[in-house]
Amino acid sequence: QVQLVESGGGLVQAGGSLRLSCAASGSIFGINAMGWYRQAPGKQRELVARIGSGGFTNYADSVKGRFTISRDNARNTVYLQMNSLKPEDTANYYCNMNWGFRVDSWGQGTQVTVSS
Repeated sequence: QVQLVESGGGLVQAGGSLRLSCAASGSIFGINAMGWYRQAPGKQRELVARIGSGGFTNYADSVKGRFTISRDNARNTVYLQMNSLKPEDTANYYCNMNWGFRVDSWGQGTQVTVSS
């Protein structure tokens, strides 16, 4: 069984920074893409950032230049460095990993709250 565990969320003032981490454990192999999604109350879950196995990244327009995604393949871990946070970044953040024979696994979510 594969489990993804996120950490690093919390409450921060506008303009501040947070770093999210997501580590995979269990029988995971051949991880392809890793990504971060977020969902605010009353809104659909949206892609924040994604990184492929070769390091190619893509970001939502709303976070470009402020957020950086990275991965540590040896630790099966993905990170999201979030700088210059805005109140509109407030959401529950979920990590996602696509692995093996195109299996998608999700973390339980970590709350990020940005106060104005």
